[in-house]
Amino acid sequence: VQGSVAKSTFAGLPWLLYLQSWCKRPIHFWPFDGWVVPEGSSVVAEVYPALWMRRFDRDDRDGDEQAAYAVAAWLQRADLNGSLGSYFNPPLTAEEREVAAFEGWILGVV
Repeated sequence: VQGSVAKSTFAGLPWLLYLQSWCKRPIHFWPFDGWVVPEGSSVVAEVYPALWMRRFDRDDRDGDEQAAYAVAAWLQRADLNGSLGSYFNPPLTAEEREVAAFEGWILGVV
């Protein structure tokens, strides 16, 4: 729901529980489960597609398609060039990490 974070959060929370209950592979809810993602885990992280949408040609994708494409393409590129790990461990102060571990952090924001 555009402009209404609380409604979106409450709508999404049951899905996180569903994923955690039904996925066979371990799920790491980043950064709440820690800043380091264990080997062999899938990751659920908050992203902000607008960070990357203009970096990739739109072709004939609509806005939502472009957002999904940009996130996937950026993650792939960061993984392939070896920089993805640094985004999971942003250079934050101890105080910032403590707040972010409770409130969350957006993957890709350094």
